[in-house]
Amino acid sequence: MSGKRIAALIPCYNEALTIAKVVDDFKRYLPEAIVYVYDNNSSDGTAEIAAAHGAVVKGEPRQGKGNVVRQMLRDIDADCYVMVDGDDTYPVEQVNDVIAPILDDSADHVVGDRLSNGTYAAENKRAGHGFGNDLVRWLIKVLYGFEYTDVMTGYRAFNREFAKTLPVLSPGFEIETELSIHAVDKGWRISQVPIDYRDRPEGSVSKLNTVSDGIKVLKMIFSLFKDYKPLGFFSLLALISLIVGLCFGLPVIVEFRATGLVPRLPTAICAVAFCGLAALFLVCGLILDTVVKGHRRDWELKVTDVYGYKNARG
Repeated sequence: MSGKRIAALIPCYNEALTIAKVVDDFKRYLPEAIVYVYDNNSSDGTAEIAAAHGAVVKGEPRQGKGNVVRQMLRDIDADCYVMVDGDDTYPVEQVNDVIAPILDDSADHVVGDRLSNGTYAAENKRAGHGFGNDLVRWLIKVLYGFEYTDVMTGYRAFNREFAKTLPVLSPGFEIETELSIHAVDKGWRISQVPIDYRDRPEGSVSKLNTVSDGIKVLKMIFSLFKDYKPLGFFSLLALISLIVGLCFGLPVIVEFRATGLVPRLPTAICAVAFCGLAALFLVCGLILDTVVKGHRRDWELKVTDVYGYKNARG
């Protein structure tokens, strides 16, 4: 591994049934890594079991996977990070395939793809999860121009530069979507590695709610679209407002050309208001686009500093 420091990150909430196997698998298949288990207020002894099997265990009191990942990346310094859920649905035995693009410096962010080989469709028994994943993938392709084979996977790897310049905003399960969009927007090198998937063992319960967490993911997509691409976001709002304004205004204009009168004055006022709103949206988009470009320049300088630290350390 060329002396590179590897950190295995396992965010956990009530995974007493499976955490021992996940930690043991990392010790077996990636013995050079330090295994970190961050316990998110578990009540079933997850932390104690993980510690007994040799993991470095820390607690995160703020509930939610996004909060756990944020603290992990703040606390831990490594050259290669590999993150996996503690529910034993992802095969740790494939970890060397997942981290290989990071170690050979061909990628900054690696996504463990459960979908392309069909194992997720065969094993997943939770209705709506597959549809939700496909919907999020399609939205990211439309809004950001990149096609992921799997967006919601919890099996990922990334290098130090990616980890230390990632602004984690989401508190919960939206974190996977945020990671995916950030990687695309900031031009990081992305590698998608096919992995197998197995459903949770009997007695293990998923913490993901298809409807409520799905809504949060969709909100995150559009929120990041607004933050990362404000000109596109507000131009879309401007177009919608302009179309509504024209729908109200064209009949008034046609009637005025025919009769010289404007009998539907409220409709005319409404049309003008929507067209004015469209202009306002467009101006907001142009201003915010300039602001975002300034923030991006600052972020690029921060990344350069992180790379400078890496080169100085050798």
